[in-house]
Amino acid sequence: GLIAHRLTNIAGSSAYVIGGVITYANTAKMSLLKVREETLARVGAVSEQTAREMAQGALKLFGVDLALSVTGIAGPGGGTPEKPVGLAYIGAATRSGRVQVIRQVSPGDREAIKAASADTALRLALTMIAEG
Repeated sequence: GLIAHRLTNIAGSSAYVIGGVITYANTAKMSLLKVREETLARVGAVSEQTAREMAQGALKLFGVDLALSVTGIAGPGGGTPEKPVGLAYIGAATRSGRVQVIRQVSPGDREAIKAASADTALRLALTMIAEG
């Protein structure tokens, strides 16, 4: 949501922003982005593999050249020693088959964590575009 907000604040963004989905619940991740139930059961929603499948699913859903995904724990609750508050996996997938996922742990409150994840996602998109 925050990524789309930032992109669509730019005049002319309709030339390159096709759409987005917020898949907060696992059921939405599975039905809309085709994240495998097995993935969610094995490694959870906040994982590299889930971010990868989300980005690949969004790529197919929208038929675009580049898709982004973010899955994480923004807090203040919900963290564990293995998956602390502030943990996010940010994914990008391209039509050419490239997929990259960044693991990030950000400090701060919920707003700061969300902002850091959106910043990383947008930087990742720029990197993927620049690299072709």
